[in-house]
Amino acid sequence: MSFKHLNLIEPLLKALDNEGYTTPTPIQEQAIPIILDRKDLLGCAQTGTGKTAAFALPLLQLLCEDTAGITEETRPGGHRPITALVLTPTRELAIQIDESFAAYGKYTGMKHTVIFGGVPQHQQVQALQKGVDILVATPGRLLDLIDQRYVSLQHIRYFVLDEADRMLDMGFIHDVRKLLTKLPAKKHSLFFSATMPPEIQKLANTILVNPSKVEVTPASTTAETVQQSLYFVDKKDKRSLLLHVLKDGAIGTALVFTRTKHGADKVAQGLVRAGIRAEAIHGNKSQNARQRALENFKSRHTRILVATDIAARGIDIDELTHVINYELPNVPETYVHRIGRTGRAGASGTALSFCDQEEGEYLRDIQKLISKAIPVIEDHPHVMHASLAIRPSVVGTSSAAGRDGSGNGRRNGQGHGNERREGSGQRREGSGNDRRNQGAGNQRREGGDQRREAGDQRRDGGNGRRDGGHQRRERPVQPINTGDPMETAEQRLERIERQPEPMAKRPEAPVKRPEPITRKPEIKRHEPEGRRAETEVKRTEPQRDNSLPNETILPFKVNRSEGDEKW
Repeated sequence: MSFKHLNLIEPLLKALDNEGYTTPTPIQEQAIPIILDRKDLLGCAQTGTGKTAAFALPLLQLLCEDTAGITEETRPGGHRPITALVLTPTRELAIQIDESFAAYGKYTGMKHTVIFGGVPQHQQVQALQKGVDILVATPGRLLDLIDQRYVSLQHIRYFVLDEADRMLDMGFIHDVRKLLTKLPAKKHSLFFSATMPPEIQKLANTILVNPSKVEVTPASTTAETVQQSLYFVDKKDKRSLLLHVLKDGAIGTALVFTRTKHGADKVAQGLVRAGIRAEAIHGNKSQNARQRALENFKSRHTRILVATDIAARGIDIDELTHVINYELPNVPETYVHRIGRTGRAGASGTALSFCDQEEGEYLRDIQKLISKAIPVIEDHPHVMHASLAIRPSVVGTSSAAGRDGSGNGRRNGQGHGNERREGSGQRREGSGNDRRNQGAGNQRREGGDQRREAGDQRRDGGNGRRDGGHQRRERPVQPINTGDPMETAEQRLERIERQPEPMAKRPEAPVKRPEPITRKPEIKRHEPEGRRAETEVKRTEPQRDNSLPNETILPFKVNRSEGDEKW
């Protein structure tokens, strides 16, 4: 089937021909007729299946039908109101959707713009004031401009919520609910999500009215066109393994994923030092820097783009052949979105993943989600140490094959001797391994007997120490000044009775403290010319004064010069 069979108008077919698109993808083939019939749609399709064109093409056609015969002069109010709103979680995805509207609507005359945070709003406000038909926005900046009264949603007739599950993961679900209250009750709604958890299903039920459901592939499955491989490697050797992998000339460009922003910068810097053109993109980068790095990667000026999971969705790069998971994600669904950057629209791709000892649990969750084991590559110079190696978990349908295969069977005993029942029997029957009848077992029993005897000796020693302690406590106290150390108790008592009683210690007489000396100063002044006057203090008997407390003094002398007016 071609796009011509989907009843698209000629301007859209001409634009698709310019882009080189001839055959629609399954999601496009099923969704476009439903949307053209003006029915609400619930689309569940994995990333990279062409969802943007699935809603952009019919929206452009519906807008053309609505505005047929309407010119700028005959437009009500003279201003171009926003009639279609596309809400998306990330800046990169918003920019790409706006670019898709520009490419598909090149010959339709529809105006569109994109708004997102992280950049000044001046240019975005100017574009809105000129009037647009289609607005692509992220939730935060849209709410901000609505509060500033630069955006009005009262004329919205078409609403698209893209990557709804990503909205939930990034914490935008409350902003989405707030925006829904500002939209008209009657509208044509389209809801797209790669996965359909219960929270997203509840949100869809509040937005859509009698929707038609399109589910191209099962939720959270990887594209069949992506060849997946796994490397077990020590954490310290990951950088060396990445350089080894990139020596392959077949890898023209590659998207490398890390879990943290600091890790992305560190990997990019290591690649640059090794002579490989690389840039990092993550949330701490400014929007201009992120867009510049993305453009350099798309134009092949940069060979390696190192990104965090903020770029796991929304990056649409033509002919991207390789995705490398430098670090496995801790959320298994994120793995699906990461490798979905390659193998898009039916093209083939390769996904390589590095797994260290700490990421074994992440690997098991991923393989459980995709219901298959990822093939392991052992032919590389940085194989994980044998003592740390992680045995790949086998899940889904692969587990049955694993039970029948060599080395993994638990019942039939085939392969390399991993079968537990027969292997245990062989150990019992083997030479030198029988614990009951042969030497090792006898040695263990004899060793056990020796250990038990040693334990008995220790216990006997402990009893001896306790008996010795009792003996020390029961030993009679030897007299201090005696000439016979073998004196009996009766002799000691007789000797103590014959000793005179010690004299009682006399009580000490109380110490009398001298009474404080109080004074009433009497000053004798002698004022001879040219000499210093000497003042003496005369001691007096204590006198009580009800108004002032007595003063305690010591004898002293005060020198006073002639001419002093104050004492």
